[in-house]
Amino acid sequence: MKYAKILVVDDEEHIVELINFNLEKHGYKVVTAFNGKDAFKKVKEESPDLIVLDLMLPEIDGIDVCKMLKKDSDTEKIPIIMLTARSEETDKVLGLELGADDYVTKPFSVKELIARIKAVLRRSSDANKKEQPVIKIGDIVIDTEKHEVTKKDQVLELTLKEFEVLKLLASNRGKVLSRDFLLDEVWGYDYYGETRTVDVHIRHLRRKIEDNDKDPKYIETIRGVGYKMR
Repeated sequence: MKYAKILVVDDEEHIVELINFNLEKHGYKVVTAFNGKDAFKKVKEESPDLIVLDLMLPEIDGIDVCKMLKKDSDTEKIPIIMLTARSEETDKVLGLELGADDYVTKPFSVKELIARIKAVLRRSSDANKKEQPVIKIGDIVIDTEKHEVTKKDQVLELTLKEFEVLKLLASNRGKVLSRDFLLDEVWGYDYYGETRTVDVHIRHLRRKIEDNDKDPKYIETIRGVGYKMR
């Protein structure tokens, strides 16, 4: 998706300049911000196609920016790739749980960042393609056109990635899908071992769709392989 508009948010000027230079060289339009408050303002003004967002920001930190964007109906579908100098797993998991699409840990390879941007943009574009309108499994109804999931006529609040994981499992009901397959299909490329990403989303899905997430009847874990929809 060349010529897409990318908002790059980081308080380190040299990092912003590095990303800006390389993205423009690859045909992207770039908008920049250096703090969380300005980032939120730029999103509203510029309507970017994707946001590269550092977690450690002045004014408003990246986690709060992500949270605010995902709660706003005007910005909730804008894909976000997080940048972080932190190595703690909890920071990465928290960002993913809030709805971020991917993360890159500093120091990072510009080549890898661009590859991930392309992958996330591709997945965002693919999400708009025509799909099977309605999938029904037990009390669960997945409306792919409305991007809505209901259980016993009650609407469930799912993140974009939770919805995509559920839809993929439901579309392949009875078939075991490996964690690597789910990563590749939902996130657009191989995470090379970051299968915890899938486990986090499955855990949150179960809390939302199961009567008892400790004894799930919809999503079954296949030990050592992945998951399947019963």
